[in-house]
Amino acid sequence: MKSSRKTASLIAIIILSCLAMSLVDAVIRPDYAVKSVIKIILFLTLPISYARIAGGVPFRRLFTFEKKGLLMSLLLGFGVFTLILSGYFLLGPLFDFTNVTGALQKNMGVNAGNFVFVALYISIVNSLLEEFFFRGFASFTLKELAGRRFAYLFSAGAFAVYHIAIMTSWFSIELFLLLIISLVIAGLLFNWLNERNGNIYASWMVHMFANLAINTIGFILFGII
Repeated sequence: MKSSRKTASLIAIIILSCLAMSLVDAVIRPDYAVKSVIKIILFLTLPISYARIAGGVPFRRLFTFEKKGLLMSLLLGFGVFTLILSGYFLLGPLFDFTNVTGALQKNMGVNAGNFVFVALYISIVNSLLEEFFFRGFASFTLKELAGRRFAYLFSAGAFAVYHIAIMTSWFSIELFLLLIISLVIAGLLFNWLNERNGNIYASWMVHMFANLAINTIGFILFGII
């Protein structure tokens, strides 16, 4: 397959997968287990199928573990965890979080009874799935096909836009815009970390810590802690 066709097909898969997940999140709204299965098909099975047909996707390199970036990733992850929780306790009174738990229960069937399991899945498995799709499949592959700048901006933008359908009914417009900007910045940071380390473990570590912090806030909002 020619480079231009590979680039176009890769971009199309990423956009269509994000649009499909947006439809699932905003319109169909199945329970979290069904949503997770759909996401695995779109974010894992589809990229692997594409790689088998088109070739040139460096999946093995994505999972080549090297110790050199481990300490930095752990420290950065802990810093992100601390920053998110500190931001919640400092700025939380300025924003309305009352819609979050209601939206989770109504849209995804997530409640105080199953939130522990969902939180663990989101922190560990879901974060790895998103890193594989947005950083591994999108950024690493597009970097070789379309250049570093495009790969950085497109994958970070897709990562942020993908979350829009999930969070539209959670927050006020001000907090929603702040979160989208933060997600773009996070996507750019994750791309840089992976480029520096040559795999997706670095961004996964930081992403996991960020999700742990967000889920800790969820525990607070659900009254679990």
